[in-house]
Amino acid sequence: MRLLRRTLLAALALAAAPAFAADVKEIRLDWASYNPVGLVLKEKGFLEEALKPKGIAVRWVQSLGSNKALEFLNADAIDFGSSAGAAALVARINGNPIKAVYAFSRPEWTALVTRKDSGIARVADLKGRRIAVTRGTDPHIFLIRALQGAGLTERDAKLVLLQHADGRTALDRGDVDAWAGLDPMMAAAEIENGDTLFFRDASANTWGLLAVREAFARDNPDLVRTVIAAYERARRVAVAEPDALRAALVSATKLPDPVIARQIERTDLSEPAVGPTQAAAIRAAGLALQQAGIVPAGTDVAAAVDGLLDPAFNPAP
Repeated sequence: MRLLRRTLLAALALAAAPAFAADVKEIRLDWASYNPVGLVLKEKGFLEEALKPKGIAVRWVQSLGSNKALEFLNADAIDFGSSAGAAALVARINGNPIKAVYAFSRPEWTALVTRKDSGIARVADLKGRRIAVTRGTDPHIFLIRALQGAGLTERDAKLVLLQHADGRTALDRGDVDAWAGLDPMMAAAEIENGDTLFFRDASANTWGLLAVREAFARDNPDLVRTVIAAYERARRVAVAEPDALRAALVSATKLPDPVIARQIERTDLSEPAVGPTQAAAIRAAGLALQQAGIVPAGTDVAAAVDGLLDPAFNPAP
């Protein structure tokens, strides 16, 4: 009877257990032109190599901005997605159950851009002007903070909601007066068109973070570690072999070498662990968004940041 009881208890425990790696047949990740380490990872096939012995396939899904990556995560269309830290914070506050587990870059990937003949030289000049922006992304958050600093709000300008590449096209055509830019399209606008980055603030660019669905991380911690180990391998290649990094970006974006070189020169890949440094930058952005009314007044921003960042998966130094 004792043996039967133990067998029944073991069966019940197994039935109640979450799905672990043995049940995962495919891992889905995004790739994006603003995540250079992810592009190297995709090109080199390090994750496919690591997962092949486990019989797990890898599927890559393109995301055109943080907003799309976060939408895909919320819809369970991908397991891992790359986004800006502040955008991930707003998504989590709004109910998207994600954890940020890896910092793929510390970029200056956004600035406010205009044509050289627009007459716009400072943020205050944006009053009443048409600005292209992708809502829910770091460029959008950067724009809000820039307007705040000039005593303006979104209502003082005319926001034209477009994905990043379409925003650049709208600026080229003269359909908008300014654009909250994103690299590498922003670098292309500088080099190919002579467009001006009239407002820059590297400290207001929040980190590039890899987020995972919270349920996936809870049920498959070993697979999360496998993904991060593969990302680390790709990051080391990107740092040690700049030609490989440049080639991966050129291949993905179809942009010329000088444009990609401009993107790379303002992208720091040296600090992959998530922790206090990222928390401080994201918290500052969150508080600014709260002042602007984007984040609800009653939100505990510091607690939300702590809930977003998960250092448990940090790679070994």
